[in-house]
Amino acid sequence: EEAPVEEEPDTSVRDRLAADGANARQTEMEARLQARTHEERVKSLAGRADGLDRAARTEREARARAEQRRARLRHEAEVASAVASGARQLLAHVEVSLVRADQERTSAEAAKGERERELAAERGRGRDLKGELDKLTDSVHRGEVLGAEKRLRIEQLETKALEELGVEPAGLIAEYGPDQLVPPSPAAEGEELPEDPEHPRNRPKAFARAEQEKRLRSAERAYQQLGKVNPLALEEFSALEERHKFLSEQLEDLKRTRTDLLQVIKEVDERVEQVFTEAYRDTAREFEGVFSRLFPGGEGRLILTDPDNMLATGVDVEARPPGKKVKRLSLLSGGERSLTAVALLVAIFKARPSPFYVMDEVEAALDDTNLQRLIRIMEELQESSQLIVITHQKRTMEVADALYGVSMQGDGVSKVISQRLR
Repeated sequence: EEAPVEEEPDTSVRDRLAADGANARQTEMEARLQARTHEERVKSLAGRADGLDRAARTEREARARAEQRRARLRHEAEVASAVASGARQLLAHVEVSLVRADQERTSAEAAKGERERELAAERGRGRDLKGELDKLTDSVHRGEVLGAEKRLRIEQLETKALEELGVEPAGLIAEYGPDQLVPPSPAAEGEELPEDPEHPRNRPKAFARAEQEKRLRSAERAYQQLGKVNPLALEEFSALEERHKFLSEQLEDLKRTRTDLLQVIKEVDERVEQVFTEAYRDTAREFEGVFSRLFPGGEGRLILTDPDNMLATGVDVEARPPGKKVKRLSLLSGGERSLTAVALLVAIFKARPSPFYVMDEVEAALDDTNLQRLIRIMEELQESSQLIVITHQKRTMEVADALYGVSMQGDGVSKVISQRLR
């Protein structure tokens, strides 16, 4: 018997199966690669989301700090405005008081001058009237005395004549009456007689009743022309004089008060000018040294805008970093302006030391080189004062003695944590 002939296997089926297997492996590999790519992308997106969350938190914290600074600045501006308003009101009140005092002084001086003129006129008139009154009173008194003497003499003569001679007054009148020559009387003439006894006016003359009555009426008219004397004139003068004295004392008191206020203002201005001048000189000297340390090879200085008026002058800052010719702050970069501001702040610290200083992210915009220079200056300040620095810089934290932070717990309550490094 013949052996059966073996048929050759069909290679096309094997090749197709092999190709299908290869395609399946390729598809599986691509699926794994795609899955891994998706996983890496998911991880990348998760990391980016975490970074964005951190950036958002940082931004919110920065905004909160900025809002706090703005609120603090607004409060300080309100306080400064209130102080300035109070000073202006006080100055206005003082000026109004001075104007009122000056007006009252002018009115008082005018009233005083008017009263003095009236008083002088009244005194002059009073002197004139007193002189005339004295003359008339003296004349009347002499006339009364003379009349009384004559009456007494007549009575005595009548009595004597009647007792001794038995002569009646009518007989005496007939013998010694007005028709007889009589010597001139000084009272009748109203003036002294000449000393020469042979003078015609000293010679005896006849008695003239009409002439004597005429002189009497003339004297009475002159007396009546004096008018009524105001009995309250002295009281009115005393009241005006007392009022004038009171106003004069008030005016002198206002003058003294004004002088004292001007002296106090002058002393305060002198003290403010002295303190400001000393502080400016010390700060300017320290600023030059600190600026040259923060900007090696640079130059910075403080300049007064009005040196002749230290109470109203401003202060300009000139800063020239190394390699630049500009001095205006507006032409400097942000980092240079920040470092210049820090230099001015440190200069003030050195010129007028304080037990402690508080600085809020003053080095936030500085690079590593400038930060290292500022840290060295902080270490110098740290030798004599305490520094409280709000910062996010690790290099600044490394030189601190203690760190303080605020952390929020899961219950939403903030907690202060601290860590002492030295």
